[in-house]
Amino acid sequence: MRSLALALSWLTVLPVRTGEPSARTAAGALRWAPLVGALLGAAAGALALGLLVVGVPPLVGGLLAVGFLGLATRGMHLDGLADTADGLGCYGPPERALAVMKDGGAGPFAVVTLIVVLGSQAAALAALPAGRLVAGAALAGAVGRTGFAWVARRGVPAARPGGLGATVAGSQPWWVAVLWWAVLATAAAAVTPARWPGVLAVGLAALVVAGVSRHTARRFGGMSGDVLGAASELGVTVVLVVLAAAL
Repeated sequence: MRSLALALSWLTVLPVRTGEPSARTAAGALRWAPLVGALLGAAAGALALGLLVVGVPPLVGGLLAVGFLGLATRGMHLDGLADTADGLGCYGPPERALAVMKDGGAGPFAVVTLIVVLGSQAAALAALPAGRLVAGAALAGAVGRTGFAWVARRGVPAARPGGLGATVAGSQPWWVAVLWWAVLATAAAAVTPARWPGVLAVGLAALVVAGVSRHTARRFGGMSGDVLGAASELGVTVVLVVLAAAL
């Protein structure tokens, strides 16, 4: 249960006290992350549904739900997405990219990426049928956080010492993410019409995360906490867009 508490502490604004985590507890927290993501997604979907019921325009409700997720996660994943986009967008060796990512400012690549990703998430939430909002958002949240385990799989070193990335780098057997994706695809097939939209959403998100992990590992010389955030946000976006288009 310490790993679950740490996952809640890391991934939400909930005031969960955990103390200094051990490497084993940190690794366990990544395995609980999809469950925490599902809870966050369900809360955002419920908010969007509630706003829709009281007459708020769907796109406004989607934007507010996305904003809620940003607040509920301290903007951590969005910050990672922005830094990763700037790192990938710059020239030079891995050291140069890592320096750009550590700078803290938001360059043009970060700004455009955030606009596209957050806009797509909000629009997809607005397009989901009311009866599928909560389940769809919960699935997206879980699939997004499953990307953590793949990015931190064994064989991928930390791009730099220190920070969350170095704490969890190489801590996950490859099958952890694959098992989570399989479980989520099975669950999605059970709750989506014709079964295939949910399976397709999970499968495409897995492919995107795998591609991002491979490219960033080569570009940065390993994985980092920023890449964890980027993988999460991109996975969420893919699932929401696919469900919105198919349901």
